[in-house]
Formats: sequence, structure tokens, C-alpha cells
Amino acid sequence: MTHIHTDHIEIPEEWSDQGLLTFEQFCTLIHTPQRTVRDWRRRGVGPQWRRFDGCGRLYLSVADARRFLGSARTVAAE
Repeated sequence: MTHIHTDHIEIPEEWSDQGLLTFEQFCTLIHTPQRTVRDWRRRGVGPQWRRFDGCGRLYLSVADARRFLGSARTVAAE
């Protein structure tokens, strides 16, 4: 299971589930370094990423981001 601090992460309710986030936008949203999210992707954990036409930037739907954040375990601050 992926561990992130989800207590300060909010996806605005007005964002459509069909909307798209870039890899960079998602990393900024969850306050997680891109290197960490790339490692999750390499290990097959984290959200499902997509590319248009099999190349170019990585994208994630807002719905997938919400599912991921809902399933991620919150780590208590020490």
C-alpha cells in the first residue's frame, strides 16, 4: 500500500471526474516529489497513468486521482 499524508490534500469538488491532471500537476497536488511518484509507477503502485496515442505526457483522470487518494493510507505525523 502507498503511504502519503492525505489530511491536507483536497481535490476541488467542482473538478469534473472526467478532467485530466498531468503527472506534474498530480505531484504538486499531493505534495510528493516527482521521483517518488515515478518510483510508484515503476513498482506498479499508485494511480493508473495514461498517455494519448501511446507517447508524450502522462495523464491521470480526476476520478482516478480521487480513487487513489481515497484508498491511500494516511501516515500519522511524528
